[in-house]
Amino acid sequence: MNQTADIPEADIEDKKIRRIRSFVLRQGRVTLAQKRAFTDHWPRYGIEYSGEQKNFDAIFSRHAEVVLEIGFGNGEQMHFAATNEPVRDFIGIEVHGPGVGRLLNALADDNLPNARIYHHDAVEVLKNEIPDASLSQVRIYFPDPWHKKRHQKRRLIQPDFVQLLCQKIKSGGLLHLATDWENYAEHMWDVCDAEPQLENLNGKRGFAARPSWRRQTHFETRGLKLGHGVWDILYSRR
Repeated sequence: MNQTADIPEADIEDKKIRRIRSFVLRQGRVTLAQKRAFTDHWPRYGIEYSGEQKNFDAIFSRHAEVVLEIGFGNGEQMHFAATNEPVRDFIGIEVHGPGVGRLLNALADDNLPNARIYHHDAVEVLKNEIPDASLSQVRIYFPDPWHKKRHQKRRLIQPDFVQLLCQKIKSGGLLHLATDWENYAEHMWDVCDAEPQLENLNGKRGFAARPSWRRQTHFETRGLKLGHGVWDILYSRR
């Protein structure tokens, strides 16, 4: 039986070209405080996705280095960065609502002026809203390792994605990756070492001690208790 007989041809083609997602929307429980955050604080800290390039100087009402954190989770690292690096402006991207709500509340509690949030898919934001050569750093901490071999095609760090990041990072800018899965660290090295626009600051397949700008998160602490190592991998944009 032909199960696609009643499906319009355009829909079939769309299914064929639909890209593999690096995330699954497991929204979890959203607290009342997190729900209120979208009403009370999104107008100040949220960036609505429109598919058009943004002017960060206009958004932050100043000219400063812009740092992008992709997949900020519950937001504790981005809040830490915005607090401790006031000379920089921070853009965060996260698809999971509870983490977005939590970070909105944290930013508002401390009245931090140098952070904004996307609640949207990172690839679409990068492609359509981030101007080329506009980022001084991109930080991606503990992305989903998709540790089962059959799922590893879903890993965020892939050649096409890294090439897109290089397009958005200015010359001399930094790509900072961190993972607590050795196999994913090896995958990151394989992908990034093969990208001619990047240079590992610690030598081929090298990693660094945790830099001062990255706090040890609760997620990381849990991994360390499970006996995982942690790899901070730093690449410069040539």
